[in-house]
Amino acid sequence: MTDRAPGGGETLAQMLGGQCRRAPSAPAVIHGGATISYADLEAMSRRVAAGLGRLGIGAGDRVAIWLPNVPAWLVLFLACARLGAIAVALNTRFRSAEVGDILGRSGAKLLIMWPGFKGIDFTGILDAVDGAALAAIHRVIVYGHDAPSHVLGQRTVAYDDLARSPASHDRESGAAQSGCVMFTTSGTTKAPKFVLHGQAGIVAHGRDVAARFGYDRPAAKVLQAIPFCGVFGFTQAIGALAGGAAMVTLPAFDAEAAANAIRSHLITQVNGSDEMFARLLDACEEPHPFPTVAFAGYGNFSPELADIVVRAESRGLALVGLYGASEILALYACQPPDADVETRATMGGGLVSPRAAVRVRDPETGDLLGHGGIGELEASGPSVMLEYFRNRQATAAALTADGFVRTGDLGHTNADGSFTFLSRMGDVLRLGGFLVNPAEIEDHIQGHAMVEGCQVIGVQGPRGLAPVAFVIPRPGAAFSEDALADHCRQGMARFKVPARIFPVPSFPTTTGPNGTKIQRAKLRVMAAELIGKA
Repeated sequence: MTDRAPGGGETLAQMLGGQCRRAPSAPAVIHGGATISYADLEAMSRRVAAGLGRLGIGAGDRVAIWLPNVPAWLVLFLACARLGAIAVALNTRFRSAEVGDILGRSGAKLLIMWPGFKGIDFTGILDAVDGAALAAIHRVIVYGHDAPSHVLGQRTVAYDDLARSPASHDRESGAAQSGCVMFTTSGTTKAPKFVLHGQAGIVAHGRDVAARFGYDRPAAKVLQAIPFCGVFGFTQAIGALAGGAAMVTLPAFDAEAAANAIRSHLITQVNGSDEMFARLLDACEEPHPFPTVAFAGYGNFSPELADIVVRAESRGLALVGLYGASEILALYACQPPDADVETRATMGGGLVSPRAAVRVRDPETGDLLGHGGIGELEASGPSVMLEYFRNRQATAAALTADGFVRTGDLGHTNADGSFTFLSRMGDVLRLGGFLVNPAEIEDHIQGHAMVEGCQVIGVQGPRGLAPVAFVIPRPGAAFSEDALADHCRQGMARFKVPARIFPVPSFPTTTGPNGTKIQRAKLRVMAAELIGKA
C-alpha cells in the first residue's frame, strides 16, 4: 500500500520510502564502480536534508544545483524535497550571462557546484557574473576533491561533509502539493521562464512512466546519459525511481562510454535525442550492438537525422518517437513500440498517463477542432506544472481555466486517442491564406538528390510572408537553386515554393539539456540579410 500525503498526492520522500520497504538492497544508482541501493539513497537524502537545514534552507527556499549526472544531483534534489525547498536546475553548459540571470531571478539562496568538472573554470564563470545577481546566495557547496575553500568571497562547504551530517528526526516539511523543482524554458529571444513543478505531479507522472516504459519490470536498467538538469533526463530518472529500476549514470554523454555501459550493465531502457542515437550507432561496428535494449525512445531535434529510425532499425534497435515539454514534463506521450517505422518516427503518440488528455484549438477562431483538424495542442494531466515561478501573467496565458496547458505546438488528434506533433506554432507559416507546416516543404526539398538537410522559415516581403529555404548540399553534389525551385514547383502548390533557396555549410544551433536545436530565429535574420543584399 502506498502512503499518501495530507491533501492528496504522494511526496517524493514517500515514493522513495515505499521502494525502500519493498526492496531496500536493490540498486538504485550505479555510477562508475559504485552501487547505491534504494536504502542508501534514502539515508543519504535524509543526511543531506539535515545538513541543508542546518545551513538555513527551509520550505520555499531555492537551491541551485549546477552539477552533471552524478548521484549527488539526485541526493540533493530529494533532500530539498524533504525540506520543502525548490531545486533550481542549472545546466553545466551555461556560462556567466545565463547563470547570472537564473540565479538572480530565481533568488537562489544556495549554490552547489563541481569546480573541476571537465576542466571548466566554473569559479571564473561565477566571477564574471554581476554581483547583484548573486546577492541572495549565502553559501556555496562544492563537489569533488579539488574543491576550492572559497567561492564568491565566502568559505565553501564540502559536499562530502554535508553528506556526513547526522540525520535529523525533525518533521519533514515537504508537502505533496508544494513546488520542488524549477526548469528554464528554451526561449531564444526573451529571458527564459521558470517552470515550477510540484511533488505530487512529479510522483504521479513518474509512476505512469514506470508502468508504460517498463521501469517497474524485474531487472530493468535505465541508461541515464541525458542530463538531470533537463526535463528529459529528470523525468526518466524519476520514472526509474518510481518503478524500482537501476539507473546507470554517466556524468556527460560519450558514445563509446555509453555503448560500453549498455553492454556491461545489460541496459534494458535507453532514451535520448536523435543525435545521441546516431553517435551510439556510429561508435559500434557490430550489426546488432544492443540486444538487451527492450525500449529506446527518442526526441527528433536534427532534420539531417530524419532517417535515424530506419538506420537504427537496420541495426536491431527499434526507436520510438516521444513527446514532452517543460510545462508537462518529458515522456508525456510515445508511439507504440510495435508500430511501423513511419509511425515510430513521428513525435507524439499515445498518452502515458490514463488521466491525461490532449485537444486541439484553432489558433485564430479559438474553436476546438475534431480529429485531424490542425491547430495548437493543449495538454492536461498530473504532470502539468504548478506555474511559471513568480510570473502570474505568463502563467495565466499558458493555463486554461479547466487545467490545460497551451503548448505552443502545432498538431492534430487522431481517432485512436493518440495525437501527432507537427511543429512549433511559431514556425507555422500562413501562405496563400493557408496554414503551412514548414516541415512539409522541408521534406519535399530533402527528397532531391542534391540536398542533405533543409530548413524553411518565413520572411516578410512586399507581398506578405514568403517561405525561404536553407539547404545543406549533399557532399559531392553541385548546388543549383534553379533546379531545386523547379523541383518544388513540380511537387507543391505555388504558394509553398520558396522565394529563395540558399546553400549553407551547416545550420546555426544551440545545445541544451535535452539536445541540440536549430536556431530558426537566426535563420530568419540570415534570410533577411541575404535577400537585402540580392
